[in-house]
Amino acid sequence: MKKIVSLFILFILIFCSGYKKPYKYTIDAGKDAFYHNNVGLNYLKDRIYYAAIQEFKIAIQLSPNTQATAIFKNNLGETYNFIGYPDMARVCFEDAIKLYGLNFKYYINLVDCYKKLGIVNSKIKELSNSENPYDKITLGLLYIQNGETRKGIIILDELCSQEPDLIITGAIKQYLKEVTSKL
Repeated sequence: MKKIVSLFILFILIFCSGYKKPYKYTIDAGKDAFYHNNVGLNYLKDRIYYAAIQEFKIAIQLSPNTQATAIFKNNLGETYNFIGYPDMARVCFEDAIKLYGLNFKYYINLVDCYKKLGIVNSKIKELSNSENPYDKITLGLLYIQNGETRKGIIILDELCSQEPDLIITGAIKQYLKEVTSKL
């Protein structure tokens, strides 16, 4: 009987002890990349630019060649552009467009960077013969940036009528409304 009681007490102690498996942290590079991007944005708010740049670079290294990487590269480019390094920002914006060419903000940032570098006219000559619709977006924005607003509006409007199913078309139309309202 003592044996049965001691086994019963041991059995109850095992099941009522509240043992739980320890938490197992799994490393997820994508989640960590978003974390570093957010930390970089916080540094940017606090005007700690070097730390923000480093955090964006970490985010890019943790998650290379994804759609999210385009966001990280754009943030890095905006930071470089803001602190006065448009040559470094240019590379970031061009890479962001290569990774995900459907965000209109990337094109606007790239054209602004071209303006700061003083290469708007050479880029207009380079892109004027291209048949790529995404190059037409850049070309239209370059014309608007160069002061040839009507030419830029025509190019972007033609693109919207030729490619109505692109995701970026809605953003272009909204931009065109803003530009035409200023005329």
